[in-house]
Amino acid sequence: MGLTIAEKIIKEHLRAGEMRKGEEIALKIDQTLTQDATGTMAYLEFETMGIPRVRTELSAAYIDHNTLQSGFMNADDHRFIRSMAKKYGLYFSRPGNGICHQVHLERFGKPGKTLIGSDSHTPTGGGIGMLAMGAGGLDVAVAMGGGAYHITMPKMIKVELTGKLRPFVTAKDVSLELLRRISVKGGVGAIIEWGGEGVKTLSVPERATITNMGTETGATTSIFPSDEVTREFLKAEGREEDWVELLSDDDAVYDQVIEMDLSSLEPLIACPHSPDNVVKVSELKDVKVDQVCIGSCTNSSLYDMLKVAEILKGRVINPDVSLSISPGSKQVLSMLADCGALSDILAAGARVLECACGPCIGMGFSPNSGGVSLRTFNRNFEGRSGTADGQVYLVSPETAAASALTGYITDPTTLGEEIRVRMPEEFKIDDSAIEPPLPEEEAAGVEILRGPNIKPFPEGEPLSGEFKAELILKVGDNITTDHIMPAGSKILPYRSNIPHLSQYCFGVCDETFSERAKAAGRSIILGGSNYGQGSSREHAALVPLYLGVRVVIAKSFARIHRANLINAGILPLTLKTPEDYDLLNRGDTLKITDILGGLDSGEFTLKDVTNGRTLLLEGDFTERQKAILKAGGLLKYVAAEEHERNE
Repeated sequence: MGLTIAEKIIKEHLRAGEMRKGEEIALKIDQTLTQDATGTMAYLEFETMGIPRVRTELSAAYIDHNTLQSGFMNADDHRFIRSMAKKYGLYFSRPGNGICHQVHLERFGKPGKTLIGSDSHTPTGGGIGMLAMGAGGLDVAVAMGGGAYHITMPKMIKVELTGKLRPFVTAKDVSLELLRRISVKGGVGAIIEWGGEGVKTLSVPERATITNMGTETGATTSIFPSDEVTREFLKAEGREEDWVELLSDDDAVYDQVIEMDLSSLEPLIACPHSPDNVVKVSELKDVKVDQVCIGSCTNSSLYDMLKVAEILKGRVINPDVSLSISPGSKQVLSMLADCGALSDILAAGARVLECACGPCIGMGFSPNSGGVSLRTFNRNFEGRSGTADGQVYLVSPETAAASALTGYITDPTTLGEEIRVRMPEEFKIDDSAIEPPLPEEEAAGVEILRGPNIKPFPEGEPLSGEFKAELILKVGDNITTDHIMPAGSKILPYRSNIPHLSQYCFGVCDETFSERAKAAGRSIILGGSNYGQGSSREHAALVPLYLGVRVVIAKSFARIHRANLINAGILPLTLKTPEDYDLLNRGDTLKITDILGGLDSGEFTLKDVTNGRTLLLEGDFTERQKAILKAGGLLKYVAAEEHERNE
């Protein structure tokens, strides 16, 4: 039986376990990346391990989230991360050099390699044939130290592409079509491989947009073949030697095959407040637009920006619209300037922002109260833009540009002639804003620079026989990490200060949560389906841990967040009977008995002391996860392992 692309990479990197779906496997990790919103915590964790230098082929630290230096906090964190990179052997990408996923694709990504990053959109690397996965910062820290990355062996979904995209229909529309079909939960437990003759018609930037958005399906990752298109991209980046061909076998077996005819697609739009709330753009032509944002790790490539410039050329945006442009990297911005496209964008009335994540994470350029904001981003969760009642829609760059001109949501196919953009034969290479690792002898003398905002992270407690506490919060389905631990310009600067962050925890759902949790001391949270959807930010586990949350019960969990809970030492359990969710209420006193026995059996008994009920919970944990929970979290587990090795 043949292998899929992902299975070939997994087989090559398998350290432990067997490639049987549903079983835990351990993978050797070739590359890691962090960004500054999650990086400070990841490096504090790495430092705690006592390992003198990173042991990967390549690790990179990017500054792209908290670039707005409106106080000492972000600048201090950047200085800390830079000093960590120098001391421990990482590449350091300076503020303004670009978004981690765009820069990594341009300068470091290699087909056939494994990559994990402390950012959920790390699967962008799948656009050039990497097995690239988002992970919690602690998992990334372990991988930097040479440790394996543990996942459940995924099932394989293939999207078979035929045909070719029509004018003004884009890779973003391909992603939105998949989300429309399978939802934000349809990829959970799976790797999505894109194949078929239609793949050959898609450039690497288009492929990267699709793998980036695959994250929103809940997939472990998404991946494209490494073919001649990939070779041409790497050649243009001056890295042709990094190319290897990587194709699936003709007799590879998939758990599900989805057929998609590219030529049948039309411009699509995701309506508030979920990436899978997708309709045709043509159905919303009477919706007035207040703001348009073009950029983010999804749609900020040179390819995207050149198309936007061509649409805007010689035109002026509607006076009622505020338009921002965020190029994905310094390379993109520089090449836009050199060819004159940047002048066309500026002449149209756009505001050009820094090469960073910016508005995507609520770091500036929030819409007006109740404002309609069209964004080429990957998420439109409620409040994520920084405006609580902002109405955020997800669109392609073409739809965004067309709508900015008219002032209404506009189908770009109504613009007229097809826009033709050619990828350059050579990209402009300037790595001056990427600092390479120092030699070991020089790195040893580097001082780690810490600001007063950097605080110790909370530690979990070893599991005991039973746990009794108040059900402090009950929330519904699709609770995102933005609900649990919001982003935004007021909060992100405190990413390395868990005590300060704690006052914002679950503030979107319940403004009283933080104070009530502190008063309770130890507590339990109840969630619905897909609890923890969205970002890889481990703060969504560490902050509840700091506030005394020791157990989270849900109908189901998102993959990365469940792993982060276990790593933090928080016990994630699911309701055996989902309907039992309705029987539990905030304020109930709950008791879980024989926890250690439940870890072995997979079944736990929950006693609702308040109402005299007994319910059943489930927890399917690997032997390693059981050991982590018993130890009180991954850091304590790793420390114990290191201690045993050194004795």
